[in-house]
Formats: sequence, C-alpha cells, structure tokens
Amino acid sequence: MCGRFNVIDSPGLQQLLQDLGIDLQLPARPNIAPTEAVGLVRTSAQGTQLDSARWWLTPSWAPAVDQKYSMFNARSETLANSRAFRIPFKRQRGIVPMSSFIEWRNEEGSKQPWMITNEQQALAVAALWDVWDREGSPLLSCTLVTTAAAPEFEPWHKRMPVVLDGDEAERWLDNSIAIESEDAMFRSELKTRWRLQAVSRSMSNARNKNPSMMEGLGEVVEL
Repeated sequence: MCGRFNVIDSPGLQQLLQDLGIDLQLPARPNIAPTEAVGLVRTSAQGTQLDSARWWLTPSWAPAVDQKYSMFNARSETLANSRAFRIPFKRQRGIVPMSSFIEWRNEEGSKQPWMITNEQQALAVAALWDVWDREGSPLLSCTLVTTAAAPEFEPWHKRMPVVLDGDEAERWLDNSIAIESEDAMFRSELKTRWRLQAVSRSMSNARNKNPSMMEGLGEVVEL
C-alpha cells in the first residue's frame, strides 16, 4: 500500500514535471494523507495538464462521497476486473508526482516510519482518476496503483506503489493505448535504486505537517 507521501521542490522533481509536459512548480507539502488534495497529471484534448484531485477515488456511479471502502490504493492485479477501477484503467489514467513515500515497519515493539525515494527524489506513481458529479458539483478524485513488493523491499511492506520510468509514463498517460493488468510496468522489481531512511514517528500523525519530520534518522539503506 501507499498511505502517505511527500512533495519537496527539488531539481529532480522539476525535471520529472518537465518530462511529463508540465511547466509548473508543486508547492512543498510534507505528510500528504488520503482524502487530501494531490497533484494529478493527466491528458485531455488540450494536452497534458496538472490538476488538483482528492486522494481517495469516488467512482462516478457512487451514491455519495464517503470512506466506506478503502479507495486510496488500487491493486494492479485486479484493475481490469474491479467495478470501481476497470473503466478508469481503460481511459482515465494519470500520474501523481511525489518526492518520497512513507511505509511503516515494526521495530522494537512499535511502528517506525521510513521515507522511501530514489536519487532524484522524483517518483512518477501510476494513478487512476474519476469524476463524481451531483447537482453540478464535480469532484475529481484519484487512487494510486500498487503492486507486489520487490523481494528486497518486502522487509518494509508486502506492497509498493507502481513507479513508472520515462517510457512507461508516456504509455500510461496515453489513454488510446490498451494496457493489460499483466503489463511489465507492474512487475515486482525496483526499476531504479531506492534510498530508505527512518524518520520521526511524528509522521504517523497525518495532521502533523512540520517539514522537520522529513529529516532522516540514522543510516541510509540503499536497495
């Protein structure tokens, strides 16, 4: 799963946005949690655009906006068959740019948050989106796509976000291209080297937005 991530203004993130066709800066935001607004890159007839979307997918057919079901992540293995995800998987694919994401693992009887990123501090994470509209109040929302963890990442979590490389990102954003749920982009392997470092346990509180939480603790683990 991926339940928390961060955005920082870095050369790597700016390069990623430019590679995706976005000439804008994302404001620094630590500790982004589900149901909050996130930056979503998607394509339309006007080209590639960056929109603000609620991070918790509400299908267009849903009777109401709620958190009854966990919809902030979507398993890649079930995208083609899920009632909530199969239509977005066909024609409403997007990318959420992030600097790092957070996972927790049990250490000495408590959960320790770890910040995971790459050398560029720029991750293009596959997403799906939908628009829920009742009484003229459209809501754009999204979910992050996950896959089974690469073997070396399993000590931290059994799942990981689908991080797209350059060619994969271009193909994922092109909704005229059919993508199968067995596509190699969903493979359980790290496509670049990952850097992991423990961070403050205060990260566990989603209301805490202090940037100091992103300061690493202890040694960096490289995978």
